[in-house]
Amino acid sequence: MSHYQHHVFFCLNQREPSERQSCASCGSVEMWEHAKGRIKKLGLNQPGKVRVNKAGCLERCEEGPVLVIYPEAVWYTYIDKSDIDEIIDEHIVNGRVVERLKL
Repeated sequence: MSHYQHHVFFCLNQREPSERQSCASCGSVEMWEHAKGRIKKLGLNQPGKVRVNKAGCLERCEEGPVLVIYPEAVWYTYIDKSDIDEIIDEHIVNGRVVERLKL
C-alpha cells in the first residue's frame, strides 16, 4: 500500500541553454508551485492524501514539461495552469486519466 493516495512528481531539471530542452526552461517550476498551492487549497495535502514533489530529470525532456502521478504511473505533459488544474480535478479528485495530456 502506498503512503499517499497520489504522489505527484514534477520534473524541475534545468540544463544549460546550449544543451537539449529541459522542463525548467518550459515553466515547470511555476507549474509545480501552482499545483502545490491548488492541492493545499483543496485540502488534499493531508497525511495519506496527495504529495507534490520536485524531481530531477525524468528523461522525457523532449516531451516536456512532464509530471508523473503514482501509484498509477501516469505521465503527463502540460502547457499552463489550466492544464495543471485539469490534471488535479480529473485525475487526483475524480480518478479519471486526462487522455489529451497523457504521454
